Amino acid sequence: MTPMLLAIDIGNTNIVAGIFDGTQLLTHWRLASNPKTTADEYGVLCLSLMARGGHVPERITGAIISSVVPALTETFESMIETSFHRTPMLVSSETDTGLTLKYLNPKEIGSDRIVNAAAAYHKFRRDLIIVDFGTATTFCAVTDAGDYLGGVIAPGLTISAEALFARAAKISKVELIRPKTIIGIDTASSIQAGLVFGYAGLVDTLIQRMESEMGHHSYVIATGGLAPVIAPEARSIQHIEPFLTLEGLELLYRRARGTTVNRGV
Repeated sequence: MTPMLLAIDIGNTNIVAGIFDGTQLLTHWRLASNPKTTADEYGVLCLSLMARGGHVPERITGAIISSVVPALTETFESMIETSFHRTPMLVSSETDTGLTLKYLNPKEIGSDRIVNAAAAYHKFRRDLIIVDFGTATTFCAVTDAGDYLGGVIAPGLTISAEALFARAAKISKVELIRPKTIIGIDTASSIQAGLVFGYAGLVDTLIQRMESEMGHHSYVIATGGLAPVIAPEARSIQHIEPFLTLEGLELLYRRARGTTVNRGV
């Protein structure tokens, strides 16, 4: 049996975990982020999901974590040590990514942004803007020389929608899907048009301004849970990478062990 890697990306809303056999992503899960959930509870969840997929914990020989929720970082460290008997690698600004971090204080960069930038750069080797649609929507600029320039952080689409629903007494929650027309024919479709098309406009404007400041066009990649909703409406987004963060975690783990292979396209 070949060894397998457990990769975990802990975000403010969701935790995405995946199992790799070499560079191949075998399976992935999405869990709710809840600092009140214990290491034992997350361990039961992960082990049961593995069993359902026909995977055995004994084959996990390594683990890596990217986290923007410090309380859950400790929880998952404990879970992996207890359930898989491994000490996980933690991604930080000091991790060897192959990038030069130009941020004034690199420690302020979310580890998910670092992972995404590393994955995209090693895959495409060109000027890039990576848009991650998560709790916040982040934009990261990377040059073809591997310089991480910085980026933009905007409120996520779900947060924006929840603020609208909470503060407007007569507006009810709607599903975050593309409406058939920009001019809504009822309240639900009007809200959907404002959220989806309006947010696509925000994305296009920010990317246009970033490219203007950098002085060149970039290859724009989208990832994150809501990428399939917004990316088709944003004229500036050229490609969707649904598993960019997990692939980046696998890359950084392999890099740390000196076994990097060429995954460029």
